[in-house]
Parts: sequence; C-alpha cells; structure tokens
Amino acid sequence: MLRSLKHFKGYKIHATDGAIGKVHDFFFDDEFWILRYVVVDTGRWLPGRKVLLTPGLLRDPDSGQRSFDVALNREQVRSSPDVDADQPVSRQHEVRLHEHYGWPFYWAPSGDLVGPITPIPMPEPSAPARPGDPHLRSVREIIGYDVEASDGAIGRVDDFIADTESWTIRYLVVGLRKWLPGRKVLISPQWLVGPISWDTRTVKIIMSRESIRNSPEYDADAPVNREYEGQLYDFYGRPHYWSLEPSNQNQPEP
Repeated sequence: MLRSLKHFKGYKIHATDGAIGKVHDFFFDDEFWILRYVVVDTGRWLPGRKVLLTPGLLRDPDSGQRSFDVALNREQVRSSPDVDADQPVSRQHEVRLHEHYGWPFYWAPSGDLVGPITPIPMPEPSAPARPGDPHLRSVREIIGYDVEASDGAIGRVDDFIADTESWTIRYLVVGLRKWLPGRKVLISPQWLVGPISWDTRTVKIIMSRESIRNSPEYDADAPVNREYEGQLYDFYGRPHYWSLEPSNQNQPEP
C-alpha cells in the first residue's frame, strides 16, 4: 500500500513486551530510494535516546491506534548501539547495528550500495569507518526543500509517499504554494534531474511548469491507487514502473 511518510510521524512502536517510543524520522538511500531505517524517539523510557530499526521489522500499521508492532523485545532495543540522529550515520555504526540485531547488510564489502533486495550476509572484517554514508538521507530534512521545474521554481517538498510492502519511496509530494496555492502534485524520484542538491536545499525535476500546472492533482485525503498512478504516468508519457519490475523486486528486507 502507498502511504504518506509524514502521516507516520508520531506512530507508537510496540515491542513484544511493551512500548519503546514513537516514529521520529526515516533514513533512505538516495540512489535506490529505499527506506533503510526508522528513527525511533524512545521518549521517557530512554530519555534523550533515538534508535534505528529496519523498516522490514514493522508489522502492518494500526491506523486506529497509530502504532506499529515489531518483533523485538525492549532489552534488544535498550542495548542497541547509540546513534545521533542529527549527524550522518557512519557505515561503522551500521555494521554494529546490523550485527547487534543479526540483520543482513544491504551494502557490498566495498561499501557500495548493491540494490534494494540484495542483502550481503557478512561485511568485510576490516571495513574502514566513514564519516557518514553519502547516500543515507533524512526524510525530515528534505521536507521543505525547494522544487524547480525545467523553467523555474514551482514549490517545495511537502511529503513522501512510500510503498509499505517494499518500503520504496515512490513519490515526492510537492506543494505548489504561492504559484498555485493549495495544490499538490506527485513527482517520481525517477523524474529528478540529477541528485538532490544538499548545499542549496533544492530538488530539480525534468517537467516544465506548464506540465505541472495541468498534471493530475494529488489529494492527501484520497488513497494513491493504481488508477491514479496510471493517469499520472500516462499524463507524463512515462512507462508504468509496475510493468517494468519483476514480481519479486523491491521486497522488504528482513
């Protein structure tokens, strides 16, 4: 199912023996646009601490209770490696984290990303520490970045839409703000021009302002279903991603 990531902010995380905190953020890699970690604020249980969990642990969300269950106990979380969620996450920290929980590694021994569904069983024993994974990005940070069409500014990143089965980011939600107040549109990461500019806090897309003006409008109160996606892709003349992917591609990691 395609869901808003901003909607999940504040969702409670329940371990097998009690609550551990609330969803604070998500980290994704900007090469494959796969969510790699959920940042959980442990609140009064472990004051001042935030922990990382792989999204593959999250059970189906309980919208009524605004919560997720995870197949971990509180002691596993309490003894997990500390992380500063406001600083880049180093590969050395990721190694310790994955070893602590017994998770597979999603990067090659060289340190390179290897794709959304190709976990590597063991890291290189002497993998060097790095100041931070250059592909690992915060969802909270990018919300608010400026968005530029091929012929000028159009608005800002307002949210992300992710597939909660594969934890793949399918769309950026762009609020058109002063240009077309109240209107929002969806843009696939595949339609970006180059990488996100972290220095200028800018996202550039290949579409023109006129195309964006006439594109199917996004309604945050309505589900993003296959019918709407088909209309969106057909409008831009883009091949449907679901017709290009093998049936087992982008399955969630353990």
